[in-house]
Amino acid sequence: MNDDLKMSVFQESVKVLSQQLREAAVDHEAFEKSLPVCDLVRCRATCCHDGVILSEEEGQVLGGLGGSGGIYRDPVGKLRTRTAEASSEHLATDFPEHFPKTRCVFLDENHHCQWQLKAVREGQHPWFYKPISCWLHPLLIVKRDGRFQLTIRSRAEDRRGFASYTPCGRSEKDGSPARQSLRMELEMLSRLSKRDFYAELNAPPGFSCST
Repeated sequence: MNDDLKMSVFQESVKVLSQQLREAAVDHEAFEKSLPVCDLVRCRATCCHDGVILSEEEGQVLGGLGGSGGIYRDPVGKLRTRTAEASSEHLATDFPEHFPKTRCVFLDENHHCQWQLKAVREGQHPWFYKPISCWLHPLLIVKRDGRFQLTIRSRAEDRRGFASYTPCGRSEKDGSPARQSLRMELEMLSRLSKRDFYAELNAPPGFSCST
């Protein structure tokens, strides 16, 4: 197994992601958005309030690792993680009013993902068992004009009212440009795709990064 692919147990999903990223355009303007670095003490895993949609592989793997009771298939046939009612102690002080007051069942009392804790205990990469869209948030890979693009959803584009309302996806005056605050996510994508997204986004004007 390629050492970089050992960063995730979801081998087939990673292969698809890597292929999309290799030829993806980068939305440079979106990465100038000012975002804070993830802070669980403050946000209490707001982005996990409604669970997450899983790929078939993710559902199968996590189910086989004992998580089947926390996974279900929704009315349109998609696999999702279950949620439970959240008390006020589980919610951030600025929890969006239009979000359902729930939380993913795989969060512990300290707002940590149980799959990430499992990976750390085993000496794996922290995101080894974590569903891809969970650690990728608030980054998105979308298809525009026939080509994949790596971007961050703006408030104007956020029709579901989700990503741009979470603390790590919501623009803040005192935050850093997303190309810096999302360094860990960008470096993960770089390793998986053999393309240096962090360097591309933070290169001086006129500097061309090799891929």
